[in-house]
Amino acid sequence: MAKATKGTASRRIVMNAPVFISSGAIVILFVAFAAIWPELAEQRFASIQAWVIGQAGWFYVLAVAGFLIFVVIVAVSDYGRIRLGPDHSRPDYSYRSWFAMLFSAGMGIGLMFFGVAEPVMHFTNPPVGDPGTAEAARQAMRITLFHWGIHAWAIYAVVGLSLAYFAYRQGLPLTIRSALYPLIGERIHGVAGHAVDTFAVLGTIFGVATSLGFGVMQVNAGLNHLFGVPVGIGIQMLLIAVITGLATISVGLGLDGGIRRVSELNMALAIILLVFVLVAGPTVFLLQTLVQNTGMYVSELFSMTFNLYAYEPSGWIGGWTLFYWGWWIAWSPFVGMFIARVSRGRTIREFVVGVLLVPLGFTFMWMTFFGDTAIHMVMIQGITSLSDAVAADTTVALFEFFSHLPLSSITSLLATLLVVTFFVTSSDSGALVVDMLTTGGVEDSPTWQRIFWSVLMGVVAAVLLLAGGLSALQTASIASALPFTVVLVFVCWGLLRALRTDAAKRDSLQFARTHSAADGQTWQQRIRTLVHQPDRSEVDRFMEETARPALRQVAEELRGRGVQAAVVDGEDGRTALDVLHGQERDFRYVVRPRPFEPPSFVLGDTRARRAQELRYFRAEVHLGEGGQDYDVMGWSHDALIHDVLDQYERHLHFLAGQRG
Repeated sequence: MAKATKGTASRRIVMNAPVFISSGAIVILFVAFAAIWPELAEQRFASIQAWVIGQAGWFYVLAVAGFLIFVVIVAVSDYGRIRLGPDHSRPDYSYRSWFAMLFSAGMGIGLMFFGVAEPVMHFTNPPVGDPGTAEAARQAMRITLFHWGIHAWAIYAVVGLSLAYFAYRQGLPLTIRSALYPLIGERIHGVAGHAVDTFAVLGTIFGVATSLGFGVMQVNAGLNHLFGVPVGIGIQMLLIAVITGLATISVGLGLDGGIRRVSELNMALAIILLVFVLVAGPTVFLLQTLVQNTGMYVSELFSMTFNLYAYEPSGWIGGWTLFYWGWWIAWSPFVGMFIARVSRGRTIREFVVGVLLVPLGFTFMWMTFFGDTAIHMVMIQGITSLSDAVAADTTVALFEFFSHLPLSSITSLLATLLVVTFFVTSSDSGALVVDMLTTGGVEDSPTWQRIFWSVLMGVVAAVLLLAGGLSALQTASIASALPFTVVLVFVCWGLLRALRTDAAKRDSLQFARTHSAADGQTWQQRIRTLVHQPDRSEVDRFMEETARPALRQVAEELRGRGVQAAVVDGEDGRTALDVLHGQERDFRYVVRPRPFEPPSFVLGDTRARRAQELRYFRAEVHLGEGGQDYDVMGWSHDALIHDVLDQYERHLHFLAGQRG
């Protein structure tokens, strides 16, 4: 397969010009149109959205259900053992950091905005039945959890899984186009690939800018509630500048120094608020509803998934369920790519379980504790002012909610801070994703480029908020989800084909040689080899005297027979034999020194320095698929050549099977 485009931060500009330039031009034209003629823009895009909902709603529902079924089947199958990277790779981030970044990038800000508002809105205006009843309360929570449940994360998982697999296991660029490689091959580097990545850039910029614009309205409402700060466009412009500035600092610090730390702060603040609501609210009632809501969600998941209200036609499903499905799909390039970026080294099964279930569990607790407390206030305590406030302005719902609980000033301040940090996370994550898309997957581009995209999203939000064009932008983002849904169907198809190929390759390597039994050694010599722990100098000598000459001899013989082959030495002492096969998968055989800590039975002194002194090395074999976990240290020249040929023969057998 084609290799990822390489770039270095030392270069002044690293970009994929067709995607960078076309994305920038389209953003400028769209913003100009929506800012100059906001009412016309909103009208045009609203009509498109109405057509999509009326004529293609069934396709949205069917596709989203298919995405969920697809990722679950892949996870529970044998494909679930495949790593998102070489076989020997391990995760870059701890579970805590990984979960925090998943949650913050995926849904954090939405839960703050809709955690109180949506359950109350469904309770007072259900799709079927009478409002304000116990049945309306059950239905409100069932619908809310359905909209924020496993389907949204399944959409993100499809994109994230495909990107992580093709980028970290197949060596393709970390861009949306790479997921289509099994279907269109090298054409991903042409017009089709540029178009797919450009579409993903636009969805990310518009989605983040829309959320930033509407989010500052909620922050403004919180400051008004707390400190009497006036609600107005001037304050909102200032808030956008502050949030964009914080996001710019975060993105400048990078993924580890900025985004990860802000995400962990988000999780800590969110947990504090969650526990507070559980303790200050009707605790027993909330624990009861959490159990009941979860059971109700699981038991009715299938029927809700395919419910289009075909026998009860109304505009409700278009304004809610289909709106959410379109919104998650429109955001999937952004969230999916970010999830892929932080998931390198995990197995497919680990990835799917983590992405689907961990954020889902937190989401269920959040929506239940906030939503059911709000419903309890309205239905049991008779606080109708909360439902009236939600109906009048959803941006104040959260702060009106806290005003009926103890320590309202402190919790409202904490909630406002959390909204800001969630927006910072979304903005800096979006800038990172857009930068990777417009550089062809380069992860170490110049800092100024990431800052450029972060500032641009803030400018887009500010201009459209000032001109009143945010609604048009939001509507356009949702309407554009339909064609990208078709792209995601092909992404699933391409990933399935690639996983089948990967499994066939793994099967062909299952009889990899693990020792040199036929190397002419006596059994006493083999015991000596097994118990001896060579140091680095011994392994280096073996590499120089045996491994390199053996691989160079094989390469020379292959070149003499018309096959492209070369031996490349690495800085860490490794030696690699590369055999090129044009459009088919190349063969790579690597011998590299690898350090190991001594086993416990030889380590009497457990101090770290002593362990370092007793560290030993192996000369391990790696193939293009990753480490093979066997050591060739001490093998003879001929034995090593035969092992290379054994592996190469299996590779040729694999290629023949693919051609067949």
